[in-house]
Amino acid sequence: MPRRKPTFKTDVIGDLDLSPEQAIEDYKVSKQQDQYFVKPPNWDSAGESIEMLYITNLREYDAMKKLQAQLLSDAKRQSALNVQRIRKMYKMQEKLRKRFVEVNGFIKDCADKKRSSDKCIREESVLHEEVIKEIDEFKTSISALKSFRIDLKATTAKFQPYERVLDDVVKVSDIFISTKDCIDRCDALVLAQVEINAMGAQKLKEIEEMRQRMVQLTSEAALTVLGLKNDLARLERSYVHSRATCLKWEKILSACKDAT
Repeated sequence: MPRRKPTFKTDVIGDLDLSPEQAIEDYKVSKQQDQYFVKPPNWDSAGESIEMLYITNLREYDAMKKLQAQLLSDAKRQSALNVQRIRKMYKMQEKLRKRFVEVNGFIKDCADKKRSSDKCIREESVLHEEVIKEIDEFKTSISALKSFRIDLKATTAKFQPYERVLDDVVKVSDIFISTKDCIDRCDALVLAQVEINAMGAQKLKEIEEMRQRMVQLTSEAALTVLGLKNDLARLERSYVHSRATCLKWEKILSACKDAT
């Protein structure tokens, strides 16, 4: 520690030149101030010796053994934890594999359902379009029926007097049993008239076909007669030519006979 007076020999415990009494006095005085108080380096070190090195190495060895034991215990504990983690990992892997199979099957089912849904949607779309067309047709039919209903009401109101006339006719006449009987007979007459008209038209058509057939046959017969006349004229010309040739050769033959 610093002193107020200079010293010539110092040690770790102070001045060696002063007497102990003076050194104690200087020590007490020096404790009253901090200006010159300086600790020398390693003032509390006991120094290096074989015993101290042994103690230090022994302490380090004990510390290393403790550290080794701690590391071994940590390694064993970590190994056990790793075994548990590996088991958990295998279990988790198995669960994930099963889950993957389930999810893959679910995805395939979803894909199949999607295809089925798309097919159903297309079919339902086509059916929807057909239903819309049918609805439009029904709306048109309903409109036509409404118009027909209005016209029927008007016609019924228009022919209401005729219905009363028919009722009066049925009451007066002994031929008809009821109004329906009268209407049925009228319908039968109308149908008979329609059949008669159809039959007349058919017969007229058959007569027209027969006339056309007769005209065709007449034309064919006329053409045949004309062809026969042409053949006859050609035969007559051939006959005349042959006769002239025969007469010529007869004259030549008779002249030859007379000459002989």
